[in-house]
Amino acid sequence: MSHAAQAIEPRSSSQTAQEHWPFTVRQATPAIGAYVGDIDLREPLDEPTYLALRRALIRYKVLFFRDQDLTPAQHVALGKRFGKLEVHPVLPRHPDHPELVVFDKSDQKRGRENIFHSDVSWREVPSMGSILRCVECPPTGGDTIWVNMALAYEKLPGDIKARLEGLLAVHDLLPLFGAALSPEQRVSVRAQNPAVTHPVVRTHPESGEKLLFVNEAFTTHFANYAEIAGYRFGFDLKLAEMDLLQYLFRQAAAPEYQVRLKWEANTVAFWDNRSTHHYAVQDYYPAVRRMMRATIIGDRPV
Repeated sequence: MSHAAQAIEPRSSSQTAQEHWPFTVRQATPAIGAYVGDIDLREPLDEPTYLALRRALIRYKVLFFRDQDLTPAQHVALGKRFGKLEVHPVLPRHPDHPELVVFDKSDQKRGRENIFHSDVSWREVPSMGSILRCVECPPTGGDTIWVNMALAYEKLPGDIKARLEGLLAVHDLLPLFGAALSPEQRVSVRAQNPAVTHPVVRTHPESGEKLLFVNEAFTTHFANYAEIAGYRFGFDLKLAEMDLLQYLFRQAAAPEYQVRLKWEANTVAFWDNRSTHHYAVQDYYPAVRRMMRATIIGDRPV
C-alpha cells in the first residue's frame, strides 16, 4: 500500500479534531486550500505526520503554514521527505543548496511570474509539488493565487471534454525563459531540455482525479490536433486549435476555482503541481519580495 493510501483524509476542521490528526486543518475556500497549524516544519516529520500531510495535500491541493522560520537546510530536508528534489536549469539558486530556487525581487529586478502555470511542466517527468517560503515580503501586495485544476476539468462542458479525449499538448521552457538567456545559453538549455508532450487531461496518480494539464506559461500547442479533430482548411484548423487552447487556458482565471494567499514572513506554501496552477501577483514593485522554493520531482503524466 502506498504512503498516500495509508493516510487519513481530512474533511473539516471539526472532524479533523475528532480524528486526532497530528495538526489542525482549516479549509481556506470551498474549492482549494487549507491552513495547517500546530506543526513545526523545522522538525523532521515522523511517519504519521508525513502520511497525514501528504493526504491533506492531495485533498486540499495547497497547504499554508504560518510562522515557519526554516533555515535553507531545513527547507531542503522538508522537501526531501516527500521525494527527490530537482535543480532548476535557469532560475537563480541558493549558493549552498542548489535545490532551492531563489526569487529575489526589488527595485532592481521586477517579478515575471504573473502568468498561470504549473512548475516545470516542460520536463518529461514534471513536478509532484513545490514548497515555497517567504523570506521577506512587501508591506502590501505580492499575493499568490492557486487554482484547482481538477475542478476546472470537472466543470468543463461535456462536448469540450469529448474534444479533449486523446489530445496531447507540447510543453516548452524556452518561450518563457529564453528571453533572459544569451544565444549560447539557449542552445545549451535546449540541448538538455527539449520540448515534451503530455496528455491535455492527466490522471492524478494518487487520487485518481482527472486534471486539466495545460498552462499558458509553458504549453505552446497541441501535438495531434489535426489527427483528433480532422482536417478542413489549414487556416481553419489552426484557428480552431488556438481557440480551444486559449479556452482551456482561461479556465484557470475563474475565481470559483481559486484561493489567494497574503504572504507574511516565514509563511510556507506547499502545493501539488499535478492538480494546481498558480500565479504570483506582480503589484508590489519597487518593494522587496524574497522567496525560496524547493521543487519535488513527480511522475510522468498519463
